[in-house]
Amino acid sequence: MMHAAQQAMQAGRMEEAERLFSEFLRLSPNHPQALFHLAQVRLSQKNTVGAIQLLEQAERADTQTPAIPLNLAFAHRAKGDVARELKALDRALTLDPYYLPALFAKGQAAERAGKVRQAARIYKDALSIAPPDDQLQPNLHKAAERARIVVAENAEQLERHVDVALEAIRQQHGKAGLRRFETCREVLLGNKKIYTHRPTMLHYPELPAIQFYDRDQFPWIQQLEAATDDIRTELLAVLENAKSDEPVEEFRPYVQHPAGVPLNQWEALNHSPRWGAYFLWDDGKRIDSHCTQCPKTAAVAESMPVARIPGYAPAVFFSLLAPRTRIPPHTGVTNIRLIVHLPLIVPEGCGFRVGNDSRAVEPGKAWVFDDTIEHEAWNDSGQNRYILIFDIWNPMLTSVERELATALLTAMGTYYSGE
Repeated sequence: MMHAAQQAMQAGRMEEAERLFSEFLRLSPNHPQALFHLAQVRLSQKNTVGAIQLLEQAERADTQTPAIPLNLAFAHRAKGDVARELKALDRALTLDPYYLPALFAKGQAAERAGKVRQAARIYKDALSIAPPDDQLQPNLHKAAERARIVVAENAEQLERHVDVALEAIRQQHGKAGLRRFETCREVLLGNKKIYTHRPTMLHYPELPAIQFYDRDQFPWIQQLEAATDDIRTELLAVLENAKSDEPVEEFRPYVQHPAGVPLNQWEALNHSPRWGAYFLWDDGKRIDSHCTQCPKTAAVAESMPVARIPGYAPAVFFSLLAPRTRIPPHTGVTNIRLIVHLPLIVPEGCGFRVGNDSRAVEPGKAWVFDDTIEHEAWNDSGQNRYILIFDIWNPMLTSVERELATALLTAMGTYYSGE
């Protein structure tokens, strides 16, 4: 009988559904499912008083199902009783704080009451737990769309309000040296998020998670940039020896995972020449033939504060990124080192992102970043992009910490190599 009543209801045969549910309740007067569905029939018939009576009885019979107080809230809304509507929604959310239909309904109630800022906060919470649209219940699509609009409009108003409050201080002091505060403001407004270290091997504690480091911290960076032309000339000679600007044999694939291991984001680039590397130093080992071919580049690298860890660092190499290729978001092995990029040959359409910050790639303009923070690179042009890359010690480490970290990694390497 219950099955037949539900089928009639789903087919829109409300009179038949009402008769079957009523007959069922004569046999089992406090059956919560029958009470709930008959109340839905009453709501469809605009009989809000009858629906409320049935839902209140259903809620007494079943105190654990949030859909019952949610529908009671709908009935109170239809009757214009906002206070009882909100109380019913609160009961539903007490049973399940992540009950998405009730969160959307509570946001709608706040919006109807003119409490748009409160509605935006509720909608933001709802959207934070909502699944993608293609997995969302069809009856919640419009609610989610409205929630996004309200949240976006509120964010714009909040940003204007905050900027008015900051204007006098900004005019007095300017923005110089306030990069951290501006990031704080963007995070508060929801425009950015905080990225943290996610090293794949060694995480050294209490080092700051800085995305791009300030150039002023590295007095040698101007010396590096001044050598751009010499380094580029040696790169071009390497390419000329191959008689082609296509990936040459010695630009081996940077990603080389063995068979049988999870590839995740590296599937497209594994053993692919689309991201290639020509190493002068590889995992701490000097490639003599390459250094001989690029003596000025090798000399510049020797003058830099490169990290020196036997079997691990330094790595100094020309990085090739082929046309229309993207290096997916990833993180590096350890935050005891930082990574230096010196762009050499850069067509239009190349970019680089670390955490929240993206920047264009300009030839001869070096930068230093923490590669244990999520980062990615792209080349949307039709030509190869080339960058010189090497790793340096994290300047926050003391000389003793460097020595101990080196011994730690060396010991780990010898332990596993002895198997």
